[in-house]
Amino acid sequence: MKNNEDKNKTALTVKEESAEPVSDKMTIYDYEQKYVKRQNVRNAKIILRLLAAAIGIFLFACLFFVAMRVWEINEYAGYAAGGVCLILYVLLFIVPVVKIFKSDYFIVNVNAYTAGAAKKHNKKVRRDIAGKMIDLTAKVEGVGWYDSKIVGEMAIALKTNDDKGIMRCLTSLYTGSVKKSAKDLIFKSSMKSAMYSALSQTSKVDAALVVVMNLQLIKDLVFLYGFRPSDAKLVKIFGRVLQNSLVAYGLGGMKLGNSIVKTMGDAVKGIPILGTAISVLVDSSVQGLTNGVLTAVMGYQTIRYLNQEYKLQEILDGVEIPETEEELQETCAEIEKQLKSNKKAPQAA
Repeated sequence: MKNNEDKNKTALTVKEESAEPVSDKMTIYDYEQKYVKRQNVRNAKIILRLLAAAIGIFLFACLFFVAMRVWEINEYAGYAAGGVCLILYVLLFIVPVVKIFKSDYFIVNVNAYTAGAAKKHNKKVRRDIAGKMIDLTAKVEGVGWYDSKIVGEMAIALKTNDDKGIMRCLTSLYTGSVKKSAKDLIFKSSMKSAMYSALSQTSKVDAALVVVMNLQLIKDLVFLYGFRPSDAKLVKIFGRVLQNSLVAYGLGGMKLGNSIVKTMGDAVKGIPILGTAISVLVDSSVQGLTNGVLTAVMGYQTIRYLNQEYKLQEILDGVEIPETEEELQETCAEIEKQLKSNKKAPQAA
């Protein structure tokens, strides 16, 4: 009997313990330990601007070289080419870079002190993204970027201030139709980069084309997703653009096809014109393939960072923050109130 009573008591104790609420919610300290990396935000901004300036100078030098080549042939044509190059520089470099920089981004590298403000900021960014996607789907017929059914659900969630619903819809879009649209953009941009590089036989033109195609792709992906990567991630992306342009410039000065042509035997050696033609074709195809692949790598790097930071803000939104800014403000107000009452007390006495 005594053993049965002990067993019953043990069972009741287990039930009572299991009935106690167990919180599996991640705290800000857990989030900080698992996901946050130490970054110097100010340095990231400076490096990003320097990289953008370096890309701009490099592109300007390439376009200037093209204009000078035309000027050597005909002075007036050179002036016209210079004007055209200047317009192209503004449209194909200044405009995309400004649009990328002006796009908002999620704040995910936070600590216990900045998490509350970051969550508010991210909530606003999500609502802005939802508004842009809804507006684009309604106004641009046949755009095909976003699933119209999910966009419709998101419009209802936005109108009813259902932030959880907005996030669910965005998550569905980013893992579905947006992902597919991003892959299509990368493929088309990479093909253009490859074909243009294959047609061009000048290293400066190749490098300029790679810069322009890469920046355009980044701008299109940012527009598609509705937000841009953070400054720290953009530093890596812009570094990749500069690297791709320098590789394209270097490939233009190399005769990659010559070594291949030499292995084609006496038949090709005996026909110099055919040998030269094959050399040009092999050079251009290898260079075009290389530039196309580099553009694809840069594109996938961009969407990886976008998806990574969206996922982090999603996790951050569910993180428990014990000390909020509102609580701090309330405490400060209470302290101020108590101090004022203490000052008045001696006067009344």
